Amino acid sequence: MAISELYTPKQVQVLKTLRRTDWRLLINYGAVRSGKTVVDNDAFLMELRRVRQVADKLGVKEPMYILAGYSSKSLQNNVLQELTNKYDINFQFDKHNSFTLFGVKIVQTFTGSIAGLGAIRGMTSFGAYINEASLANEEVFNEILNRCSAQGARIICDTNPDVPTHYLKASYIDNDDPKAGTVSFHFTIDDNTFLPPQYVEHQKAGTPSGMFYDRAILGLWVSGEGMVYKDFNKDEMIIPRAQLPADLTYYAGVDWGYEHKGTIVVMADDRVGNTYLIEEHTRQFEEIDYWVEIAKDIQRRYGRNVKFWADSARPEHVARFQREGLKAFNAKKSVLSGIESVAKCMKQGHFFVIKEAIDAFLDEIYQYVWDEATGLPVKLNDDVMDALRYAVYNTHERLKARTIKKPKGLRG
Repeated sequence: MAISELYTPKQVQVLKTLRRTDWRLLINYGAVRSGKTVVDNDAFLMELRRVRQVADKLGVKEPMYILAGYSSKSLQNNVLQELTNKYDINFQFDKHNSFTLFGVKIVQTFTGSIAGLGAIRGMTSFGAYINEASLANEEVFNEILNRCSAQGARIICDTNPDVPTHYLKASYIDNDDPKAGTVSFHFTIDDNTFLPPQYVEHQKAGTPSGMFYDRAILGLWVSGEGMVYKDFNKDEMIIPRAQLPADLTYYAGVDWGYEHKGTIVVMADDRVGNTYLIEEHTRQFEEIDYWVEIAKDIQRRYGRNVKFWADSARPEHVARFQREGLKAFNAKKSVLSGIESVAKCMKQGHFFVIKEAIDAFLDEIYQYVWDEATGLPVKLNDDVMDALRYAVYNTHERLKARTIKKPKGLRG
């Protein structure tokens, strides 16, 4: 079987780099589903065989190697399960969550917090594979590099892009000093020639404009600029209440406030994939009793099953809602993931706002802009925007997790 039947041209370039001896750090970065992790998983296995050969020459009985990822779950999903599915590898873990493969002891560590230092502190490693490297705590990332001090030790990373000032790009990818020993490959979605053309077409058409498209499709390290919701079209997306369908599923988002405004938004989804903002309640200087009455009125009108996805910053308010018989939950508050969930609805033309229902929504959406320094929205006049993303992200992502399966034949 020809190598072109197994790997894309960009992946072949990466594999050829493994034969070279002029690098220490290999970083594959770029678009989602572009083939980075697939080739890095295979490179990981190839590196273990190389490490075993180096250790034999040095007389080292049990060389150690670091396998790092944001969390135990991400390593299992992105690396270990993929290798099991592809090569039927049966990993046998010891009490420390380490395992041996090809005569090399692999020590797992998790880079999402400073606690990841504990698993590798003091060890001498013959190399490392760092999955989702841009999510790694910088101190843990640096410690991994420091631990790779055995003869011929090399580090492989894969990552999606982040802000252009991220340490991984600024200190490593952009470091063109040959003595640094860094090699990097940029992947776009079009580099994955195994993807069905229709899938690529759908991804390009459905990914929100601006930063999300540049990162997810083009694989660029960019910050957002201008409006966060660039695909919002007031002329098409503001509709009269008379156009609201009858058969809807209702849910709500809650952003607590007092000195700054508090907000409850009521959202609804129809059966064909459209999302509607049907009510907005935004007020300043109101106590929790006021918001309880608003929520109870929403529940009376739309049913007892309405879920209120609330800001977890005020747990006593969430608890009060629950004591009052309201289905209140702490919302997952990932800013970029939440924004992307809302922005996808807009990009696909599936987001609508009831004209008679809104108060501060229009003022906020046009002031909701990116902070180029942080890569996040400016924290000002964003109460409705926060409540909106709490509601949509937590509802849609849970529905997606239950109903969407990975398409067959996708690689990357």
